[in-house]
Amino acid sequence: MTKPLITEDFLLHSRRGRELYERYARDEPILDFHNHLPVRVLAEDRNFQDLFDIWLAGDHYKWRAMRTNGVDERFCTGDAPAYEKFLAWAKTVPYTLRNPLYHWTHLELKRYFDLDELLDETTAPAVWARTKEALTRPELRPQGILEKFQVKALCTTDDPADDLRWHERLAASDLKTKVYPAFRPDKALFVRDPAGFNAWVDRLGAVAGIEVRALADLLAALQKRHEAFHRLGGRLSDHGLETAYAEFGDESAAAAVFAKVRSGRAADPAEQVRFASFLMLFFGRLNAEKGWTMQLHLGAMRNNNTRLMKRLGPDTGFDSIGDYPQALSLARFLDGLDRENALPKTIIYNINPADNYVFASMLGNFQDGSVAGKIQLGSGWWFLDQKEGMEWQMNALSNLGLLSRFVGMTTDSRSFMSFPRHEYFRRVLANLLGRDMEQGELPDDLELVGGMIKNICFSNASEYLGLGLSE
Repeated sequence: MTKPLITEDFLLHSRRGRELYERYARDEPILDFHNHLPVRVLAEDRNFQDLFDIWLAGDHYKWRAMRTNGVDERFCTGDAPAYEKFLAWAKTVPYTLRNPLYHWTHLELKRYFDLDELLDETTAPAVWARTKEALTRPELRPQGILEKFQVKALCTTDDPADDLRWHERLAASDLKTKVYPAFRPDKALFVRDPAGFNAWVDRLGAVAGIEVRALADLLAALQKRHEAFHRLGGRLSDHGLETAYAEFGDESAAAAVFAKVRSGRAADPAEQVRFASFLMLFFGRLNAEKGWTMQLHLGAMRNNNTRLMKRLGPDTGFDSIGDYPQALSLARFLDGLDRENALPKTIIYNINPADNYVFASMLGNFQDGSVAGKIQLGSGWWFLDQKEGMEWQMNALSNLGLLSRFVGMTTDSRSFMSFPRHEYFRRVLANLLGRDMEQGELPDDLELVGGMIKNICFSNASEYLGLGLSE
């Protein structure tokens, strides 16, 4: 049999790296403060039927690889039976060598099912049968998975127009893992699409119990929903933007744009930017007032394939890294809030490696001594959440900020099979610092360096987010 890929030394290439991982990283609990897990599935705690159900459905990373390998769309997002879709993925896996999908695939099969076999079309039938039986066990139901991987808390991504009933159900349950909603109001900015925007505003008004006729009503409804999230333990907002918005205008100008769009007419590009800038300041103020953390996911270029976007919809694998100018608008946005003394704790996620140093240098402009690491460079995101991308992010942060205050990894995932991403990150972190120790670039002091690693894995995020967690 071929030597297993996932061994105790996986990604660890030095004695010090192995010691750091084993003593200070491996056993730390998980705080997954940004993900897209379906909260209803978690609340209902149903059994997953098979590997397609838990692993392949909705995974646009795998779909991109399969399409690149010549797999027909029927086996990605189409109507092929679940087992045939799994076989199509298994046949693709050997072609993903040196893609992080190869590592993630085998790490996940090992940690969930204790499988050492390399997945391909010859091993696929046995893997499917063995995992299908294992998925009937309580420890591989959604809530059991959280306990298995020592997930202390997770924060899902929720629209202000969501009614949050599944979060309420979880809050009233005896689930040990804390599950909190994170406030994602991106649809409030889509004023270039009157039909979609107005339908969303109507849903928001209904759940808030406010008839939204004017901008003041919209702001009142958003604030009311922000308070509802807060009551359920929510302490983060999240914003997915191409760039920060910083063309500030007064409330009357934003009100005019809102009225125009509610009448069924689309905002023009300049109006959209001014309206979004106004609302982003509003969200920042709400967060500062409540002591929340604001997350900015910047730079993704979404829905590039018009034909397949129309056919399959968003979040199906047709997004990429954007090369937008970032520095000026980001500085103006952060400064706009800071001038009002209303800049909340902020995590900025970068998707373009060319901007790592731009973003890392921006942090220091707005650190004010009130909170350690108040402005954070978020972990390697989306196309950068792999070994090289993680190292780039940590090197930029180390050189221009304080790695020791870093709040660490999130899965940013829709899959309950993604919690080993934390292990992957921790191994990369331990290997990076272990190498520096062995090269004499860091003190050969396990307690000093290991203590920093331990904090990055859990404690820093727990303290920074103020979720009231302990190990």
